[in-house]
Amino acid sequence: MATTPESTGARPSRAAWGVREVVAAAVITLVVSTVLGSVLLTVVGEENGESASLVTVAFLQTTLWAGMAVSVAFVLRGRTASILQDLGLRFRLVDIPVGVALGVACQLVLVPIISSPWARLLGRSAEQLREPACQLAQKADDPFGVVMLFAITVVGAPFVEELFFRGFVQRGMTAGIGRNLGVVATALVFGTVHYQLLQLPALIAFGLVLGSITARAGRLGPAIVTHAAFNATTVVTLVILSSSVEDRCSSLLGTIS
Repeated sequence: MATTPESTGARPSRAAWGVREVVAAAVITLVVSTVLGSVLLTVVGEENGESASLVTVAFLQTTLWAGMAVSVAFVLRGRTASILQDLGLRFRLVDIPVGVALGVACQLVLVPIISSPWARLLGRSAEQLREPACQLAQKADDPFGVVMLFAITVVGAPFVEELFFRGFVQRGMTAGIGRNLGVVATALVFGTVHYQLLQLPALIAFGLVLGSITARAGRLGPAIVTHAAFNATTVVTLVILSSSVEDRCSSLLGTIS
């Protein structure tokens, strides 16, 4: 019977890539997503801002994911027999209850504890703190919009982002600078690339949680479920606890990553 790092308790094998490959992938991701996003906005004739429709936002998110996929595939070409396996894409049944509990707890407890003092320090209000999530929620003004919001934030983002950040970036950083620094560095990158100053400390802290459970488990299952539950907490609040766009915005919890 074949053994795995999880079944033996050993750490996963050292990644076949390092910091240099991570930097190269980041540059490729930026270039590809920027080019594809610019083409998309030109075709649809919209701007990437508050006025963009949810469909446009979804397609723009897809261009970012495409950039991540292209960059990882390009950088790791010839270095691995199975990219997804080497990125740690494995699940266990226990990942579901653990991930759901951890994701909800992070959204309801971790985010307020960190974000509220940070917002006060910057002289910002609670309304400004949840503004990014509110802007996205206001675009989901019909059943189709809610389904699309769910697909983007609860299905797509957790899966693709965890493959890229914890599967690729963290493993590469760990190979180059060590496990603990690799987790911290990846969390810093994860929080920064969301471009949300008010949510930055909370997103970095959440990234540390995701990185720690990935390093401990040796697979991405727990982090993907945790990330999905984290975002789902906000989306469920949007759908169940609100009856109008205005109420949805005022009742939103936490942030979306």
